[in-house]
Amino acid sequence: MAFMVKTIVGGQLKDLTGSLGGGEDKGDGDKSAAQAQGMSREEYEEYQKQLVEEKMERDAQFMQRKAERATLRSHFRDKYQLPKNEADESQIQMAGGDVELPRELAKMIEEDTEEEERASVLGQLASLPGLDLGSLKNKAQATLGDLKQSAEKCHIM
Repeated sequence: MAFMVKTIVGGQLKDLTGSLGGGEDKGDGDKSAAQAQGMSREEYEEYQKQLVEEKMERDAQFMQRKAERATLRSHFRDKYQLPKNEADESQIQMAGGDVELPRELAKMIEEDTEEEERASVLGQLASLPGLDLGSLKNKAQATLGDLKQSAEKCHIM
């Protein structure tokens, strides 16, 4: 922090004292970038290295967030049987391929799924005790088969 304050204030102070000097030529062309910033060459190299590392970290976090969003979108596309998007799949691949949803989002999706199951007719039927959905399915299929046979025998249709 003190390094940043020194850099900011030191640069402004040099500009102020340079403008008070009158019509002097600064001659910045022969100064290096480190001297222009008011720090030694080693400090400047360390500063540049730190900037590059911070940028790489930000880029990695940004890619991770984009991949998480793409995972969420692809989850909803699968859920609602929508066509897949190649851009989302490529973002997931670029981030490493095994991107998981953040815990909060996964929890929200799970809660929504549970609510939808409870609200659906099958969810209501499954919650009834002593009800066998398999037998209901078989009875419904048998009834449908009987209706098809009777429709074939009917001369009006």
